[in-house]
Amino acid sequence: MALAIAALISLGGMASAEKQTLRIATEGAYPPFNFIDASGKLTGFDVEIAHALCKEMDADCSLVTVPWVEIITRLEQHEYDLVVASMSLTDERAKRMEFSTPYYRSHSAFAGDPQKFHDISPAALKGIKIGAGKDTMQAEYLKKVYPESTIILAKDQPSAQKLLTSGSVDLMLADSIELLAFLQSPENSRFDYVGDPLTSDLLRSTSHVTASKGNTELIQRVNEALSQIRLNGTYDRINNNYFPFSIY
Repeated sequence: MALAIAALISLGGMASAEKQTLRIATEGAYPPFNFIDASGKLTGFDVEIAHALCKEMDADCSLVTVPWVEIITRLEQHEYDLVVASMSLTDERAKRMEFSTPYYRSHSAFAGDPQKFHDISPAALKGIKIGAGKDTMQAEYLKKVYPESTIILAKDQPSAQKLLTSGSVDLMLADSIELLAFLQSPENSRFDYVGDPLTSDLLRSTSHVTASKGNTELIQRVNEALSQIRLNGTYDRINNNYFPFSIY
């Protein structure tokens, strides 16, 4: 009997020691937040935040890259547990997913040749070709606010940037932080931000971790972990790896 009890205690200890594995999706095509580096490694601000959250929640991370246009649908199909991919909160998305508290803040901005463009009002950009990433809030904003411009959508942000550098579009609209590395590269020195950052209810400036609709318990754990990594300095360390200023 004593041996049996000891065996049960041992098994219980082994079970409690097993970590949960959280399947996390990111895009892998949104530098500096999530991207594949020159060595083929998935990296970026979002990726480091995901690993930090898993460590705080005492869980193992299993990260996968998913095309942006599929990332919500495949979350709904329970292919993974969380999305850490700079997801902004919109009313439509809130119907389909649970959102954490914000983990960074930004604004959308136009980029292009500042020698050619100054006024970014819809009237001034009538007939102008503007690029954005497909299924982004910037794309939806352009469709609603700039109906007389020619809107050209690319599959992701790097592709939208190529539209600008190739001359296929005159301007592009994207997250201002995401544009920073693009604009600072020597080969893109002719481009800069055009106009002021945009403020609109259609362009939410916060990014969130998301989970399947109804999975409020997991989101609560994420919120607690986000609070902890801010308090213990982990968030600031990751922030400083990518940006010369705080994005929270």
